[in-house]
Parts: sequence; structure tokens; C-alpha cells
Amino acid sequence: MIIEFASVAVGLLILIFAGDALVKGAVNLALRLGLPALVVSLTVVAFGTSAPELLVSVQAVIDGVPGLALGNVVGSNTANVLLVLGVPALIATLHTSNCETRKDYAYMVVASLIFIALCFSGSLVWWNGLILLSVLVAILLATFLSSRGAEDEVEGADDSLPGWKLTTFLVLGLIGLPLGASLLVDGASEIARAFGVTETVIGLTLVAIGTSLPELATTVMAAIRRHADVALGNVIGSNLFNLTAIVGITVLVGPIPVEESFLRLDLWIMLGATALLIPFVFLRQDITRLWGIGLFAIYVAYLVLVLV
Repeated sequence: MIIEFASVAVGLLILIFAGDALVKGAVNLALRLGLPALVVSLTVVAFGTSAPELLVSVQAVIDGVPGLALGNVVGSNTANVLLVLGVPALIATLHTSNCETRKDYAYMVVASLIFIALCFSGSLVWWNGLILLSVLVAILLATFLSSRGAEDEVEGADDSLPGWKLTTFLVLGLIGLPLGASLLVDGASEIARAFGVTETVIGLTLVAIGTSLPELATTVMAAIRRHADVALGNVIGSNLFNLTAIVGITVLVGPIPVEESFLRLDLWIMLGATALLIPFVFLRQDITRLWGIGLFAIYVAYLVLVLV
């Protein structure tokens, strides 16, 4: 089992660094080609930061373990709320009262409800993917139209980046992402078989937590530096892209059967975690240490429920 866990760990590290490299390279290439900063933020950055999860999900479908792909998305969305917001709040209060996220939150709720409705068809197939991608395009268009004229600082932008570095980032990202995804999926599948659990459970737990680690590390460091104001917006944006872009593209590669356990438990836990954001989005409450304890405790209870 040491080899399998090492495969997962190495795959995850490659995904993290390759994803970061791809974002840097793609952002600077897009800006040099003359694309507006806002368009780059809404497309290149958003898709680039979701690239590790996307590659893991696509690789899982190709390898014949689609349950891992669905578990990764649903588990990541649950972990993003309960873990990525809960753990940093144990360190310092997240001043989410400063964030204006009502519109983005509404988009995420709509995407979540559409996604859950599609899951009840029994299997996510190509036309479900087209629906989810259409939802994403509509949201991006609405966001673009409502934000025109606003100055936006693009993550990963560097005017002084030499051409050879830009090319290196792109090459490392494009090579590293599929390699890391393959190692992670292969290792996770073997672990699932060794412990007698389904790939879906591994996707909901090990893989979901792993692909949420970059967001968690970023938010923890921001909390330590007392600059976690944007954490809520980042979580909402990440969850929205998981449901629309990642699932939408993945099911164009191959169908994803929806297990009965998802319909009974996991989808509703994900939706319940989404509902827990209401006080922070609409009532402008900060995520205090007490909230952090509550969110983290709920996540631990969920893991126990899934694994036992």
C-alpha cells in the first residue's frame, strides 16, 4: 500500500505545481495576445485553476472508474465549504462580511439544483454535459456584461515574464497535469480495491480532500496574515466551476452512472453545505472560530458517515 499512497501523493503534488504553472503561462500568453483582463480572469484563470480536478475526472472516466470522478466533484464542493472555510476560521476570523457574493452565490445555487436534477436521471451523459456547459456560458456572459468597465487584477499576471519562462510554464503545465492525474487516479483506485471500498468513496474522501488542498493552504495562509476576505468568493467560484465546467466536460468524454448512495446522501450533504453559506452571504456575518468549529465538526461527521 505504500506504493499506492505514494502514487497519490506524488500525483497530487504534480497536479498542484503543474496547475499553477499552466495558469501563469496561459494568463500571460492571453494578456500578450491582447485579451482584456476581465475576460482572462473569467475564462483562462478560472479554467486553469480547475484544471487539476478536470484532468482527474476525465482520467477517471477513461480508466473506467467514473464513480471516482463524480465523487471528486461532489466531495470537493462539500470540502470547499466545510473544510476550506472551517479550518482557517479556527486560526482567525474570516471577515466575510466585507464580501459581496450574493449574485455569485445565487448562480451556484441554481447550478447545484440543475446538477442534482440531472443526477436523478440515473446517469450523466453527453447532453447533460451540454446543459451544464450552457449554464456556465450564460453565467460567464452575465458576469462579463455586469462587470464591464471594472478594473480587474489578474491572478498570475507578470508583465516582465520572459518568453522562455512563459513557454516553460505552458509546457510543464500541459505535461504535468495528465501525468499527475494518471498517478492520482491509479493510486486511488488501487487503494479502494485494497480496502474493499468503492472508487466513489475514495473520490468523496481521499481524492476530494487532495484536490481541495491548494485552496485550503491558500486560505489558511490568508487567515494567518489576516487577509482572508476573499475566501468566500473563491469557494463559491470554485464550486460553481466544479459543477458546470468539470462535470460538463467530463461527461462529453464518457457517461457517469450515478450511484444510489449519491441520491440518498452525498448530493444532499453538498446542498446542505451550500445552504450553510446563507448567513455569510446574505446576513454579512463573519466566519468566527465558533463557526469554524461547527463547519469542521460537520465535515468530520460526514467523513465518518461515508467511511463506516
